[in-house]
Amino acid sequence: MNVLTDRPAGDPALAGVQLPRDRLALLFMVMLVVAAGNTAMQSVMPSIGTRLHIADVWVSLAYSWSALLWMGLAPFWARRSDRRGRKAMMALGLGGFALSFGLCGAILLGGLNGRFSGLITILLFAAARSLYGAFGSAAPPAVQAYVASRTSRAERTKALALVASSFGLGTVLGPALAPLLIVPGLGLVGPFAAFALIALVVLVVLRLRLPDDDPRFAARGEVMAAPFSPSSNPRMVEDHPDGTPHELPAAEPSEPGDARLHWGDRRLRPWLLAGLLGGHAQAITLGVVGFLLLDRLGLRHDPDAGAGPIGLVLMCGAFATLLAQWGLIPALDLGPRTSTLWGMGLCAVGTLALAEGSDLHTIATGFAISSMGFGLFRPGFTSGASLAVTPGEQGQAAGIVAAVNGAAYIVAPAIGVWLYGHSRWLAWGLVELACVGVLTLGPSALARDAKD
Repeated sequence: MNVLTDRPAGDPALAGVQLPRDRLALLFMVMLVVAAGNTAMQSVMPSIGTRLHIADVWVSLAYSWSALLWMGLAPFWARRSDRRGRKAMMALGLGGFALSFGLCGAILLGGLNGRFSGLITILLFAAARSLYGAFGSAAPPAVQAYVASRTSRAERTKALALVASSFGLGTVLGPALAPLLIVPGLGLVGPFAAFALIALVVLVVLRLRLPDDDPRFAARGEVMAAPFSPSSNPRMVEDHPDGTPHELPAAEPSEPGDARLHWGDRRLRPWLLAGLLGGHAQAITLGVVGFLLLDRLGLRHDPDAGAGPIGLVLMCGAFATLLAQWGLIPALDLGPRTSTLWGMGLCAVGTLALAEGSDLHTIATGFAISSMGFGLFRPGFTSGASLAVTPGEQGQAAGIVAAVNGAAYIVAPAIGVWLYGHSRWLAWGLVELACVGVLTLGPSALARDAKD
C-alpha cells in the first residue's frame, strides 16, 4: 500500500515522509495560476470599465456575487473533498476557473467590439464570474487537505507554508504579467485568454500526473479566502502546531450537548470586530486604487494605457505584503496584538499618501505602505482569534475567520468606489475611520501577546 496516497498523516508509517517534488510543484502551480489570474484581472478591469462607459461602482459590484458564492461554497467543497477525493476537487476548481475566465474574456471582448451594450456586458460578466466563485473555490481547500494528509507532522508546516506562499507569489506575478498580455486582436482581454489557457494546461497535467486519491479519512484543511487581494499566508504558522488535522476534534459537533462556537463569543468578539474593520479598510483600498490611478494620471481618455500603472502599483503592494509576512513578522517575532496594531497604524499612514498623491510614485508608495500594514494586520488578527480559543475549537474558529475575511469583499469595494465617485475624500476618510477604530479598540480589548 502506498503511504503517500492511502494512509493518514497520523499513521506511524508516515514518519519522515515528504511529498515528491514534482507533486508539490504541481500543487504549487494550481494555487499560483488562480492567484495570478485574479490579480491580473484586477489590473485591467478599471480600464475595461472605462472603455465600456460603465460607472466604476458597477465594475466593483460585478465581483460581489462571486465573492458571496466563494464564502458560502468553499466550506462545502472542503467537506466534499473528504468523500470525492482531493484530486477531483482540484480539477473541479481549475476547470471552474478556466471556464469562468474564458467566458469573461469572450463577453468583455464582445462588449469592447460593440456587440453588447455596456450594461449587458457587465451583467453577463458578473454571471460568468460567478462560475469562479461557485466552482473555483473547490481547489484551494483540496490542495491544503492533500498536503496535510500526505506529509508527516515534521514536514507539514513547511509544505503548507510553501503551498500557501504560491498565493503571495501569484499576487506579484499577475499584475506584472497583465500589461505584457495585452496583445493585438485581444487588447485588454488578453490576460483573460492567457490565464484560461494556462489553467487548462495545468488541469491536463494534474489529471495525468497526480495519482488518484482514496479519501478514507478527513484531512480538515483550512478554508482559504479567495485571492481578491495581495495577501499571502494569513496565519502565523507555528513550528510546533497543537495537533495534526486528525488529532483535532471535528469542527461540526453532532451531539445535542456539544458546544458550538458563535460570532458573539466574548473571547473572539474583539478580534472579529478588528477583523471586520481592517478587512473593510483593505477591501475599499483595493476597490478604489485602480480608478484613482486613472483619474490622478489623467488616463480616462486613454484607458488602455492604465493597465501598466495599475499593475505596477498592485505589484508594489504585493511585494510589501510579502515583505511584512515573510520578513518583518518572523524577524521581529511579532505577536498577534502587536502585529494587528502596527499594521493598522501603517495603513493609516499609507492611506494619507493615497488620498493626497497626484503622481505614480506617491500613489505607489502610499499603496505599498498600506499593503505592508495589511500584511501585518491580517496574520495578527487571524492568529489572535486562533489563540483565543481551545485546540478543540480551532476548526470552528477558522471557519468564522474565513467568513469575516470574505464578508469584507462582498459590498465594501463597491461602497468605497461609490463614495469615491462622489468625493475624493469620502472613501479614504472611511478607510481612516476603520483604521482608527482598530487602533482605539486594540490597546484595551485585544489580548496581550504572551511575551508582553
